[in-house]
Amino acid sequence: MSQFIFPLFRAFGFVVIYSVTTLCFGQSGSKKTGSGEVEYWLTDPGRQVLFVKQPPLSLVNGPASGEVIHVDATQTYQTIDGFGYTLTGGSATLIHSMESKARAALLNELFSATGKGIGVSYLRLSIGASDLDERVFSYDDVPAGETDLKLAKFSLAPNRDHLIPVLKEILAINPTIKILGSPWSPPAWMKSNGNSKGGSLKSMYYDVYARYFVKYIQEMAKEGIRIDAITIQNEPLHPGNNPSLLMLPAEQALFIKKNLGPAFKTARIKTKIILYDHNADRPDYPISILNDAEARKYVDGSAFHLYAGPITALSEVHNAYPDKNLYFTEQWIGAPGNLKGDLAWHVRELIIGATRNWSRTVLQWNLAADPEQKPHTPGGCTECLGALTIKGNSVKRNPAYYNVAVASKFVRPGSVRIASDTLKSLPNVAFKTPEGGTAVIVLNDSKVPQKFAIALRNNHISTTLPAGAVGTYVWNK
Repeated sequence: MSQFIFPLFRAFGFVVIYSVTTLCFGQSGSKKTGSGEVEYWLTDPGRQVLFVKQPPLSLVNGPASGEVIHVDATQTYQTIDGFGYTLTGGSATLIHSMESKARAALLNELFSATGKGIGVSYLRLSIGASDLDERVFSYDDVPAGETDLKLAKFSLAPNRDHLIPVLKEILAINPTIKILGSPWSPPAWMKSNGNSKGGSLKSMYYDVYARYFVKYIQEMAKEGIRIDAITIQNEPLHPGNNPSLLMLPAEQALFIKKNLGPAFKTARIKTKIILYDHNADRPDYPISILNDAEARKYVDGSAFHLYAGPITALSEVHNAYPDKNLYFTEQWIGAPGNLKGDLAWHVRELIIGATRNWSRTVLQWNLAADPEQKPHTPGGCTECLGALTIKGNSVKRNPAYYNVAVASKFVRPGSVRIASDTLKSLPNVAFKTPEGGTAVIVLNDSKVPQKFAIALRNNHISTTLPAGAVGTYVWNK
């Protein structure tokens, strides 16, 4: 989490939150509408309507008039892997510390797409500690001055108390959830400064660090946890966090082609290798690595954050290498949050913007924190507002919860983005679902209510969105 951007978000004034006993859906679950109806869910911070199912909208035959979003299912783009959060060590600690009944209810709400669940379908983990763990650790820490070239002391022990048990409960609810692992730092003994903060990976340890990734994936697999993908380094151009690492593009390219890629191949690791994992102001970073044919053959795609640069930078990378995938892996909200402002920005730039620029995922940072935005490491993020604020068994739902919910419940993994008109004050994105339905997400990005139509094939619906509201419209097959 890049700390230099904290002041950008402090101006937001309030956050709308609900206790765990006050669920936000209005109706129990999602029932199929009639063949002449479209399901409609409204998120309107101005009226405290938070992802609530509305009466279905009637389909009308023939052309629509006025403002119209035309959806064309014959034009297809990328497949969606999922929407979700980073399950930090701190998030896992807070969730695992809840009483079993309360924890089960919360995990079902988060990870089930049926009933009142919002259907979170993708998680990011830290490989070792992130700055939102209680302490800094790697999976192979040794006394100062020592090394462990054979990784004989490698252990997932720091994750066994909370993270692994919570993951197993999540997998029992959603066995197909995809998991991405990202390191904040290698073990300190592999680094130029011998410290968890900053420094670079010593070239003499490239091989052992590649084997460290292999070991992590294999040991998690023994726990029944499949790591679908890894990024090589979280925020490789931000060595000021704790933990962190500076890894320049040439270093990452060399590590991939000479060490990590061959190590995965030798060990028959199918986990995807994803580049970069930092801000959209530097699309040259992943492109420069993809320009190296020897490195490129091992790479699935590139990951981005949006603390700097435009979201359209993802399309720049796609246009350079259209056979490589794109992922959006992190965006924070600063405490105390502002649901109205946060919802509009994150839906416009990420749920709509990232997916319209070829991203297969949208992940928020982070899943949970306590009322003081703890835990975090010394020097870690002190203002990162979780999607949930957890105190004992009490849960408050913060802006990131709704940012994800408007998409995750209906845009299931395997959905494919399809074409839809771009209207300046009605940014939107459309998807064909695996079941053959259609989901359209629309933001009213103006200060007045807007009436418009959504046209699909030879039918359309007419609807009105309040200022700053988000509508999720679902055509069931």
